[in-house]
Order: sequence, then C-alpha cells, then structure tokens
Amino acid sequence: MICDLETANLIEVIDSHQQDKIIEILMEWPLEVREAITEVSVDMWGGFTKVIQTVFPNARIVYDRFHVMKILNEELNKIRKQCNSVLKDLKIKRIRSLILKNGQILMTKKKSYLEIILKSSERLSNAYQLKEIFRKSMKQIKNLKWLKLN
Repeated sequence: MICDLETANLIEVIDSHQQDKIIEILMEWPLEVREAITEVSVDMWGGFTKVIQTVFPNARIVYDRFHVMKILNEELNKIRKQCNSVLKDLKIKRIRSLILKNGQILMTKKKSYLEIILKSSERLSNAYQLKEIFRKSMKQIKNLKWLKLN
C-alpha cells in the first residue's frame, strides 16, 4: 500500500510481495514523479530496500518506528527469557508485560515491581533502558515534526 503521509491520500495498492513485480508496477510512474520522492517510510521487510533504491533514486529510506519498536520488544523479551532463573525467584506476576510496556504509563505499584525486576538483572535493566530511550526519542521526534507542521 502506498500513500502520501502528508495528505493521507492512498496512491496505490500493489497485491504482491515480490520485489520484481513491485518494481515493475512502480516503474510505470513517470520518472519526474519518482525522482521527486525524497523520503519513503517502510516496514523492515528486506525487499523494500532494493525496490526503493531501484524505483526512487533520490529517496531516503526511513523504517517506521512501530516496526523498529516491535523488534526491540522482541529482543528485550528474549533477554527476559534468558534471565528467567533470576526472575522466577521474585514471585512477581506478568514480568513480561511490565518490561514491554511504556515505562511512563505504569502506575506507581507496577513501577515499583519493575524497579525490583530491573535490579535483579543488570543485562535486562540495560536492555530495558535502551528500549525506553529509543521510545522517548521517537516520541520527541514525532512531537518536533508536529510542531514544524503547525
């Protein structure tokens, strides 16, 4: 699905996940239109890089933050599982949901549980902090872009 993010207009829907087919369809667009595109936001499917480089020569690739955040959370969860031997002694329920949630929206009681969890494993704590730094950075960037538009 291709849309203009500034106007939210749908431009094209391509019913394929094959690089060559996507390239073939997009190459039908006039060259001046394709050259005018300077930024493309995509999920992290590896095939999109070749498509964009081939079809939109002046475009910068931007991976959408939701897919990046999903990958960060998956990796954080792997680390949590690797730390299970330490975490199981804590007798805290729903450890997974505590570390994967946005730390700023946790209630006081849950924040105290999260602190206990993170103190039990330096590795898990470091991974959690990196995830939160990324999440906060993306929120700041989003807010700055919104301010520029208004």
